[in-house]
Amino acid sequence: MKVNEYGSEHEKTVAMFQCAAEPGWVFIPSAEALAKDYHVFLFIADGHDELGTTFVSIEKYVDDAASYLKENGIRRLDLLYGVSMGGAAVIRFLATQDIIADKAIIDAGITPYPYPKPVCRLIALKDWAMIMLGTKSYFFMKLAAPPERWTPKGEDPEDHYRKIFAFEKNHFSSRTIYNVFWSANNYSMPDPVPVVNTKIEYWYGEEEKRARKNNLAYTIKAFPQTVPKEFKGLAHAELVLMFPERFREEVMQVIRE
Repeated sequence: MKVNEYGSEHEKTVAMFQCAAEPGWVFIPSAEALAKDYHVFLFIADGHDELGTTFVSIEKYVDDAASYLKENGIRRLDLLYGVSMGGAAVIRFLATQDIIADKAIIDAGITPYPYPKPVCRLIALKDWAMIMLGTKSYFFMKLAAPPERWTPKGEDPEDHYRKIFAFEKNHFSSRTIYNVFWSANNYSMPDPVPVVNTKIEYWYGEEEKRARKNNLAYTIKAFPQTVPKEFKGLAHAELVLMFPERFREEVMQVIRE
């Protein structure tokens, strides 16, 4: 796991967990936006960096992040944030770690499937095939995520997409992709989930509302204090990836409340 730190001059702390199948560096603009006011730890998952690593599991992702924080004297966080796979990491972090988080944002976080394991294996294989196609086919990548919508403001669409495609083609192994989609949908949770006093919001885009229904229900069952928040006109992970300043404003609102 690679850790990028921003705003180390600040006392208050934010930990960020990334989503799957995206280079870790696409989250840097939002991390830097938060770093205007906070010491931000951006945890870039194994297999999503340039270090030749392989993603193993949500459990390892969380344990490695918690170990890093403790080694650096962090035993309390002002905010935990994670999107998609990173949201799964936040859910497990809250349930298993002894680092206190005052607030947490689970952005479209993925929760464990309730299905029999053979069914889960078939779903993981389907997801693996779809993502592998997207990481090896420039045409399919642009078809799945149209550049006119998914290019950050101020960047050239062709340059942006070529950079991402080159990264995914050269750094995302088939094992990483399979492990990501198996683990993000089947990570372990304690039963019962321990009570935590963290104030939690579950975010999702309007366009993914239906897809997040079961994830939201699981999260509320695990952490009854969870408050849902829908973002009109947005899709999965769009806020953190495309709108760093708006993302900062929304996070700051959660922290201030």
